[in-house]
Amino acid sequence: MNELKNPTDIAREALKRLAAKHLEPTPANFQVCYNEIAGLPDISPFPERPLRQLAAALVPHDSQQEAHLDALGQAIVKRSWQGVIDAVTGFSQAGLARQPAVPVGMLPDLLPADLAISLARVVESFSPFFGGDSPRSVAAADELVRLLKQPKVEMGAVRNALDVMACHVRSGVEEQLEIRDSLLKLLQLIIRNIGELGVDDRWLKGQIDGLLASIAPPLTLRHLDEMERRMRDVLEKQGRARIRSVAAQQEMREMLSEFIKSLAQMNRSSSEFEVRIEETARQVEKVTTPDELKPLLAGVISATHAMAEESAHSREQLRNLQEKVEVTEAELLQLHHELDNASALARHDPLTDALNRKGLDEALLREMASMRRKETPLSVSLLDIDNFKKLNDSLGHDAGDGALIHLANVTRGNIRPSDTLARYGGEEFVILMPDTALDEGVEVITRLQRELTKAIYMSGSQRVLITFSAGVAQVGPDEAGGDAIRRADQAMYLAKRAGKNRVFGG
Repeated sequence: MNELKNPTDIAREALKRLAAKHLEPTPANFQVCYNEIAGLPDISPFPERPLRQLAAALVPHDSQQEAHLDALGQAIVKRSWQGVIDAVTGFSQAGLARQPAVPVGMLPDLLPADLAISLARVVESFSPFFGGDSPRSVAAADELVRLLKQPKVEMGAVRNALDVMACHVRSGVEEQLEIRDSLLKLLQLIIRNIGELGVDDRWLKGQIDGLLASIAPPLTLRHLDEMERRMRDVLEKQGRARIRSVAAQQEMREMLSEFIKSLAQMNRSSSEFEVRIEETARQVEKVTTPDELKPLLAGVISATHAMAEESAHSREQLRNLQEKVEVTEAELLQLHHELDNASALARHDPLTDALNRKGLDEALLREMASMRRKETPLSVSLLDIDNFKKLNDSLGHDAGDGALIHLANVTRGNIRPSDTLARYGGEEFVILMPDTALDEGVEVITRLQRELTKAIYMSGSQRVLITFSAGVAQVGPDEAGGDAIRRADQAMYLAKRAGKNRVFGG
């Protein structure tokens, strides 16, 4: 399991791997090694900067083109290829519709050179999306690039090529979605079959349940990454248990061999003792004087003592063997107990199934790295259930635990798949909201408050209204994650002071 968390350490290891593999130190090769070490998917980066340059170069001449230009900006923010293609196509078609008919030969219908070059770069950056399974799509992309790189780029030819490209992209996306759905169904069948083959392996059931949860739509890279981390922990413990089980089996064989040897020795000693007693009995029958009887009695006493000492030694050996067996069994039981709880205890709170502090720390580092790489906002919120001690005191700790589970379930049902829920401690929870500025984050948590009010919590037959106070903070460009959470905590405290059931920005 990769223990590197610091980007500097990962970069250092990536340089070492480049040298070990004798690869040229190009940015592309470095990115591949960096992704391998950091456990990141090796996906071609979204060309955000060239697309923003393209958007800045476009000059709208009417409201239609302004709308398409706005749509292009939104598609760049959402990193949506289909949105970029639709916006650029709409912009160009709106411009053509606006232009008056001009006699042929008087005004060439040409695309500006700088715009053509920018479009060519965009097409080149996403053409690897087609891969090697769609030669017609690759050919369409190459043809569009060829047209855009000509000295004079005709608008009509580009428009037609863009239309062809848009069709190929749409069909490619639809095909990939169908493939993904089919693979997910197949994977679910395989996982369920593996689970049915397991006999009395509770740790395997935990892995199966976790895998099925991770591949349930909507499928996100964050969910898969989290499941991979949990599985790595389980597999590590499983490997340790397997090694210890093999060693325990060897120890059991050796102990059984010793036991068999002890039994054989006891059997030989008993046989020798029996022969000696019989021989002594025969000699006793021939005794005629007391002096002749004395050495025979001494021999019997000596043999009896030897037999008793050997029996005591054998009992001690058996006792030691039994103790070793008990110790080995206890150790194996402990290893299996660790396997039973590995998935839940690794990075998840066992009560609410939200991330625990360790899981939160890893998720926060991942989201902050993504925030700085993409230059997008990241907000954190800290929630604290109002009057939780009073709830525990009046209804009992079971009701308090139920309230925590209820809040976690309602929260998961009302946040995005890209958001992260973690139990911070006690009745406090933290929500990480990527691509979310401070004002939007306050709106999200306020909406969650309203949904929690609608979802009444039932403690037995008693209806209990649960509310929370919350603070929201947007992580600064150079701010540590812990500092942002502390600012959210301070804002939450102010919300408590202001009357509870409120959300304050920090």
